[in-house]
Amino acid sequence: MTDSNSDDIDPTARDQREIGREMVEQSTGLGSVMAHAYRGEMDEATTWRQRLDQATTWAVTVIAAILTWAFSNPDNPHYILLVGIVIVTIFLGIEARRYRHYDVYRSRIRMLQQNLFANALDPSRSVEHPDWRVKLSTDYRTPTLKVTFGEALVNRLRRVYLALLGVLLAAWIFRITAFAPRQDWLATAAVANIPGVVVVGVVTTFFVAVLGLALWPRERHAKGEFREGDPDAWKEEGNNDS
Repeated sequence: MTDSNSDDIDPTARDQREIGREMVEQSTGLGSVMAHAYRGEMDEATTWRQRLDQATTWAVTVIAAILTWAFSNPDNPHYILLVGIVIVTIFLGIEARRYRHYDVYRSRIRMLQQNLFANALDPSRSVEHPDWRVKLSTDYRTPTLKVTFGEALVNRLRRVYLALLGVLLAAWIFRITAFAPRQDWLATAAVANIPGVVVVGVVTTFFVAVLGLALWPRERHAKGEFREGDPDAWKEEGNNDS
């Protein structure tokens, strides 16, 4: 015979979703497991955070090398700076892909912080997500990426790469104008058989697209980041997203 009450667990019931309250009063097996899970998620998030930093470090290193070489001799071609823009854009794509994986572990960490540890520290307040155990269990069973590649790209642009690309753009403009004052800057901008006006047009189009992508307002799905502005407004937005 099967006991109908032994295996029936409603994860949205108050005594089940607020297991952090039990952690204050007594040691629970699930609480111990979740503590170990939290440490594991922190380790994964730290690893992916380091991989993000490595991509940024390489991008900065490439920029420094290119700027040094481009201005070391007036005879060095200016298009090496354009090559640098392409390389940094590739690093941007790599970092955006890594950011999506980083966000998976960070979102789990925030889920545990908001609903398990916060409830353990202050049991008088309810959990942020009543069905947090269901969400976390589903994510463990079938891990999914939480943000799109476009959102990840915009995040890394705003945080790091817009400034890096801006440095290369400013250096290129200086290289074809002030660094070669005796020549027409459009003529100086030419690359091989490609007229300077075409090169300038392509570069302008690229940076207009980058600025549009970075500045265009969009809904954010990434969790756990500090956001500037009114804390109450962000809290209200977070509650609406949940």
